[in-house]
Amino acid sequence: MAIHTILACASGGTATNGTVELASRLARRFEAHVEGFHVRPDPREILMYAGDGFGMPLAGSWIDQFRREIQAAAARTKDAFLAAAGRHGLPMEPARPKAGASASWQEETGYAPSIISRHARFFDLVVLGRSERVVDRPYTDTVEETLIHSGRPVLLAPAQAPATLGDAIAFGWNGSPAAVRALAAAMPLLAAARSVTVITVTDRHEESAAAVVEHLSWHGISAERRVASSSGAGPGEELLAAARDIAADLLVMGGYGQMPWREMLFGGATRAIVAASRLPVLLSH
Repeated sequence: MAIHTILACASGGTATNGTVELASRLARRFEAHVEGFHVRPDPREILMYAGDGFGMPLAGSWIDQFRREIQAAAARTKDAFLAAAGRHGLPMEPARPKAGASASWQEETGYAPSIISRHARFFDLVVLGRSERVVDRPYTDTVEETLIHSGRPVLLAPAQAPATLGDAIAFGWNGSPAAVRALAAAMPLLAAARSVTVITVTDRHEESAAAVVEHLSWHGISAERRVASSSGAGPGEELLAAARDIAADLLVMGGYGQMPWREMLFGGATRAIVAASRLPVLLSH
């Protein structure tokens, strides 16, 4: 499926610049519309839970201060998006079907994971920031909610956008339905790539990996196969090492093995993938 609409979810955190840059870059490449989307937290709801532990709200002065901080963060986030759109020559226009690349901005207030996962359903690609803070957490609620409930592919952007995106793509294949969906979602990027490498962590999926290569050839995409070197470090680390070996600038994958995707990305055994913040990851649940 072609990429016509992109949702750039900018939280205002450390990965905002990477998020808006990659989303704008892709909008220009595919002549798509990108919507910058920011969810402001509800200060009253947050401060209620940050009160005395019994649901007693904090003083109004604290709420006013927090509201000012939220407004300032939203303004900085919007400025970052507008700057990225400007760098890539994306005119700011209302979201509507039209020819050519364009951009728009929207904000809402509430609980970001729920709002983003619902809003993302009607975009071809969702770009979420992978904050540096995620390294010390088992997973992020927004990434999890969006992957599970939006039904859309998610591109995790690093804090700093790499020089290239999708020039050399590593596709992690394990024969799962999630990997098939990731393959379909990544087709526009795969078609534009200089090189595509289908990587399996063990030789158990080598035969079906050959079928993936043949499938891609029917779409005019030339791909190679590679079995990741066995290091005993775990499938996540081995997949990441193989992607690095081919100098990939994008890793595409679905759920991997029998473990939940959050263990693949954020669990202790595969923490190296998250720590490799320079490598964007395209996921499909």
